[in-house]
Amino acid sequence: MPFLFENYCLDADRRELRRGSELIAIGPKVFDLLLFLVQNREQVVTRDDLLQAVWDGRIVSESTLTSHINAVRKAIGDTGRDQRLIRTVSRKGIRFVGKIEDLELPANIPVTTSDIAGEKLTPVLALPNSPSIAVLPFRNLSGNVEQDYFADGVVEDIITALSRIRWLFVIARNSSFTYKGRTVDEKQVGRELGVRYVAEGSVRQSESRIRITGQLVDATTGTHLWAERFEGTLDDIFELQDQITTSIVGAIASQLERAEIERARRKPTGSLSAYDNYLRAMPHLHRGTREAIDNALPLFYEAMQLDPEFASAHAMAAWCHFWRKINGWMADRPQEIAEGVRLARLAVELGKDDAVALTRGGHALAHLAGEVDGGIALIDKALVLNPNLAAAWFLGGFLRTVRGDPDAAIEFFTRAMRFSPLDPEMFRMQAGLALSHLFAGRFDAASSWGEQSFREAPTFLAVVAIIAASHALAGRTEQARTAVEHLWTLDPTFRIASLQGWIPIRRPEHLARFETGLRLAGLPE
Repeated sequence: MPFLFENYCLDADRRELRRGSELIAIGPKVFDLLLFLVQNREQVVTRDDLLQAVWDGRIVSESTLTSHINAVRKAIGDTGRDQRLIRTVSRKGIRFVGKIEDLELPANIPVTTSDIAGEKLTPVLALPNSPSIAVLPFRNLSGNVEQDYFADGVVEDIITALSRIRWLFVIARNSSFTYKGRTVDEKQVGRELGVRYVAEGSVRQSESRIRITGQLVDATTGTHLWAERFEGTLDDIFELQDQITTSIVGAIASQLERAEIERARRKPTGSLSAYDNYLRAMPHLHRGTREAIDNALPLFYEAMQLDPEFASAHAMAAWCHFWRKINGWMADRPQEIAEGVRLARLAVELGKDDAVALTRGGHALAHLAGEVDGGIALIDKALVLNPNLAAAWFLGGFLRTVRGDPDAAIEFFTRAMRFSPLDPEMFRMQAGLALSHLFAGRFDAASSWGEQSFREAPTFLAVVAIIAASHALAGRTEQARTAVEHLWTLDPTFRIASLQGWIPIRRPEHLARFETGLRLAGLPE
């Protein structure tokens, strides 16, 4: 039953505190404390009463109790000096002294949550065409109301970061935070906000350490798609907040893409939209075999035909042409390179604010048109738009490698792998690390990363060449020759001279090192 005092409404059923039409965000313990005081307003409430009712008899410090009482007062516009609504009784306890009106509704009027809140009943919202998500306020499990700001800050940062992803429909912070302090059902949240996915989590502090858990739920079915735990110290709480935000956003974005791809795969073929074609193509692009790319390209072209301004579809098609080039699969090399360049230029023109289009389009231009510096600039812009896009980090790493800065590139690859530790393109990240270590003269590390990539993608021509060169430069002649033999099965025409124009390697010493390694491995000129 709601309680009215001054211009406030405390609704026990909905676990909401409102001032007029404004919803006041308060933590669950603060809400419980206020509700207990209001319900027991006829008497002075002792410290033991509060511990028993609000903390289930658990002993908490005096400062924790005081901070919660202060938070209650702040939420209802009271202070310890004014004591207009909550009065301290010396050596006894506290008491709620405001005048309460019980909100009684006529018996013939059905009670609904919307009626009580004074709102009109709203129809169920239709799901947007694009993937949609609401990030709910994280629960503060620390027993310390002072940590609310940290949890709220993390969630606000997550919402802001997800909002930069153009293909994603994100519920605004003000709507998400109406659920603060409430026990929610994810399916109901999905219906009320009109979203397919709901992200939620909790924060717990123990001394100088803090632990955050996050999970992603398909609100249409209630299925849990992802859950993870993040930990850190409070030495620099704002740096920790940034680290946790980037980790959670990277994980959520990756899982959302996978969930949407899987959903598109289950759709009947007759009802495809541009975005569905795009999603159906993505697993093929991730797989990276010749047959998979042959399957992906027509789907991207179909997406472009259905939506000529679909920047990401143009970019992915251009990237498929790059992938065909680097693996020696082009049937008409000049024509396909020209087509890839055309698509990439269209992608970055149409997608000036699309991080995915800028990333794949920029990378394709670097390889197909030799515009390495321009490609890096486009990917750097993509990272400004979406600093959590794993593909931008690892493709930006590749371009920094070929431009001549392998150590900087390794940092990019490492960050990409941290953002998306289960990424279907992990073999590409591993290959990038292998190439960086080869150029840096660390041949054991190069062959190790190359072998890891090869296990997932044995038809990736570049990684086989890297393995051959790094083994040879490390003196492992037999392993190098085995790699060269496999290289010839993939492309019998591949020679030392093939490196010119194959990968846009800028520094002569890096190109010479690659050539020397392949020469030692037995590859002819």
